[in-house]
Amino acid sequence: MGLFTSFDISGSGMSAQRLRSDIIMQNIANVSSTNTANGGPYRRKTVVFAEKSGLSFGDVLMSVTGMNGTGVKITSIVEDYETPMNMVYDPAHPDADENGYVTYPNVNVVTEMTNLIDASRSYEANVTAFNASKAMAAKGLEIGQN
Repeated sequence: MGLFTSFDISGSGMSAQRLRSDIIMQNIANVSSTNTANGGPYRRKTVVFAEKSGLSFGDVLMSVTGMNGTGVKITSIVEDYETPMNMVYDPAHPDADENGYVTYPNVNVVTEMTNLIDASRSYEANVTAFNASKAMAAKGLEIGQN
């Protein structure tokens, strides 16, 4: 694995975790959105990650030698249809149904905050790995000067 490969891997991890944090913030911001542009309440969104797959000769060679890994990519952002929506009795609400219940998003703030902490820690780990690679590169350049 080359030096710049480690920068690419850490960089892709930081970008992925930043987008994950943005989606989590979007979920939290819409915790009370009962009516969207598509009609109906907001649905919680999640980010799906996958390993980047390189198709170049070098990437195939690295995978055969057991030193694979080219970073992470985001394959999709999906809406959560498994978690049930929150039904609250409020007949005075403009979005209440005929029985007086309002359908609120399936966003749990505690879960979202836990996911946000996880994304933040993952981002920090990638920053640490990036800085370690940068320090190794700087030391390598210093060796060449003497």
